Amino acid sequence: MSWYGIIAFLVLWQVAPYVGLADGRFIPPLSVVIIDALKLVGNGQIFIHAATSTQRVLLGLIAAIVVAIPSAVVLAGWFPRLTKFMGPLLQLLGNINPFALFPLFILLFGVGELAKFAIMFWSSLFPILNTTIGGVQNIEPILLKTARSMGATKAVIFRKVVLPGALPSIFTGLRMGATTAFLFLIAAEMLSASAGMGWLIHNSSMNNYIPRISVSVVGIALLGMLISLLINKLESFFLDFKEEAKV
Repeated sequence: MSWYGIIAFLVLWQVAPYVGLADGRFIPPLSVVIIDALKLVGNGQIFIHAATSTQRVLLGLIAAIVVAIPSAVVLAGWFPRLTKFMGPLLQLLGNINPFALFPLFILLFGVGELAKFAIMFWSSLFPILNTTIGGVQNIEPILLKTARSMGATKAVIFRKVVLPGALPSIFTGLRMGATTAFLFLIAAEMLSASAGMGWLIHNSSMNNYIPRISVSVVGIALLGMLISLLINKLESFFLDFKEEAKV
């Protein structure tokens, strides 16, 4: 991995306010941001906000996985005609901006954690559902026919054929769902929260504390990278396990 681009960006960030390329009131030097970041690390606040945001994302993502993957397998594997009929509706629902539903979620669930959980769940559900359906539909029919001809039960077909065949698509949906959920979580925390990275940005903005906004933005980017890395590691583990099982 080449670090030259990142190093050049960091140098430019530090130098730009001093040479007049950026207004230091709105884009403070990197050294100022680092000092403020060290303060947040020292008093532990940054870890509290990062853990709060991560927990919200993971809860919604796990709930979406529990609902979406079995639903997609049942729909695409055993009710293909129904899946084809519902396809346009699922695509339409998946394209609805979750944040546009935030007022509805507030009316239904209030302004607490349940509303944010609903946004995380909705944000993650349809990317995982639609990509899993696509993955199941793309499984070679000959594999399913062979398994059925050998007397395999539906449970065995799901475990030995459908799930391994759809794994790449499932993990693609996981990455999409996690990214979408994290983006909308930050917006939700700006409107209604007392902790979290989004709340930290909103609070810093209201108090005109610009360096802390930069710290929060960088923290969000790092959290997103960590979640993506975790999903990639899980994908590598399960795909390697599938290959070993074949051997």
